[in-house]
Parts: sequence; C-alpha cells; structure tokens
Amino acid sequence: MRLPYENSTSGRSAMDDIRKTIMAFGCSKFAPMEDFQAGTIAIQFEYRGRAVQVTASAKGYAAAWLRHNPHSSRMRRSRIEHERFALEKGQIAVWSILRDWIKGQLTAVETGILSFEGAFLGQILLANGDTVLDRITSQGLLPGPEGDRHD
Repeated sequence: MRLPYENSTSGRSAMDDIRKTIMAFGCSKFAPMEDFQAGTIAIQFEYRGRAVQVTASAKGYAAAWLRHNPHSSRMRRSRIEHERFALEKGQIAVWSILRDWIKGQLTAVETGILSFEGAFLGQILLANGDTVLDRITSQGLLPGPEGDRHD
C-alpha cells in the first residue's frame, strides 16, 4: 500500500493554491511559516476576525513514509540518506495535504455542510496564541484516543 501524497510534486506551489483559495473565500490575511527545527509548516489566515492556524508536520509524514518504506540493506542509499529522502518527501507532501484539507474545509463551509467554527474549531487561535485544540488538550477536556501518535 502506498502512502497518500507520497508522489506529490507540487510542494510550495500548493502554497499559492492555498492563498488563492482563501482569498476567493474572503479571508483577509494569509501567512505561511516553516519551522525548520520542528519540521512543521503552518498556515495562518483570518476570516471575519477569526484567526486560524493549521499546522502539518513534515517529520510526522516522513515517519509514516518510513513505516511504509523501511530501509533495507539492499538499498543503494544509507539509512541516513533514506531518512533524508523521507523528510524531503514529507516537506513536499504536507503542502499538498494542507492545500487539499483547507480547500475541503472551506468548500464545506461555503456549501453549508459545516459552519466556519465547525470546520476550523480546533485551529482557531485564541488571544494568547494557542489554538482551541491546544487549550482543550492542556486542560484534559478531551482525552486522546488509545495509540494516538500525535503527542
């Protein structure tokens, strides 16, 4: 089984697609950010005064890719090169994942399937810079499922 998005090639051009999508939806602000140390990509935007931050982990994607494509001694590249290759795949894939997820959520809002808050509740930024999900998690209001790999 192949991991979704493992053959993505659009990379950062997906960022332009995200910008176009949120502009068409009427969002007033847009800011992409990469945290090279953490291996994450964050997209911030604002809609009717609601600041939203959606974050994806290239390192998380790379770890999933490595579970599907473990290194073997028969490979022509070393384990370290294989892990770097996985991270490169992750850095490309997460842009496409964010593009598709944001587009899907905004389309659900536009077509009345979800309210804006219903679509982005966990990603809405609070005044202190935390997301609603960060606050809920830190207060233990929503216990994580067994085997949760996102901690």
